[in-house]
Amino acid sequence: MSLKPIDWHRRYMQQARWTRELRRYLFKRAGIGSENTLLEVGAGSGAVLSDFSDEPDLGVLGLDIDAENLSMASQYVPFSRLIQGDAHFLPFQTNAVHCCFCHYFLLWVSDPARIVSEMLRVTKSGGVVMALAEPDYGGRIDFPLDLAQLGDWQIEALKQQGADPLIGRQLAGLFTNQGCVDVETGVLGGEWKKIPSLDELNNEWAVLESDLSGLISTIILEDYKDKDFKAWKRGERILYVPTFYSWGRVP
Repeated sequence: MSLKPIDWHRRYMQQARWTRELRRYLFKRAGIGSENTLLEVGAGSGAVLSDFSDEPDLGVLGLDIDAENLSMASQYVPFSRLIQGDAHFLPFQTNAVHCCFCHYFLLWVSDPARIVSEMLRVTKSGGVVMALAEPDYGGRIDFPLDLAQLGDWQIEALKQQGADPLIGRQLAGLFTNQGCVDVETGVLGGEWKKIPSLDELNNEWAVLESDLSGLISTIILEDYKDKDFKAWKRGERILYVPTFYSWGRVP
């Protein structure tokens, strides 16, 4: 089962909600203001860029390799300048922007070190480079324990798609080794205040079923989905994927 573009947009929006407060904290801490130019690498459908819709004076750029993503983003973030291109070879001059960032992106690329290097290249001296969220599925926690197999299956599925499910723990080294200074790395905290909505649960499972299509039978997945929903309803479900962030300045 493959997801439609609108399904991916819902997923991007869900991920953006998870990290909204962290983004606000980091941009404030980094001193990003209205005089700055920002570039999101791997902008997708514009879920994160929509943060800046109330700041028309901010120079906001978004890059993605997928034309369909950019077409959708143009509807949601019409104030942004959207560019199609490969993040391994950013189509920008050196020292072009004040802040370059990505969000749930480095896990999907073939050479994350190259991309971080490119992000530094296009960012002005004293500017900021950020990886706002990169998961580490190797640290995934599932409870009840009979749902733990889901994490192992997802790791295998991500590897088969060419993703690196352990990218989160590598961020500090990537940023330091590519020349960032004053690097700060951390992990997004986990909170379970309320049961996710049915839409949120269905969205999570749509992605998981897409990942595991052809790897695990539909019958087995339906059984796990039923267990998952019932565990949430009982109030005992814990699902935590450590999600790292890292940021630093360009010397």
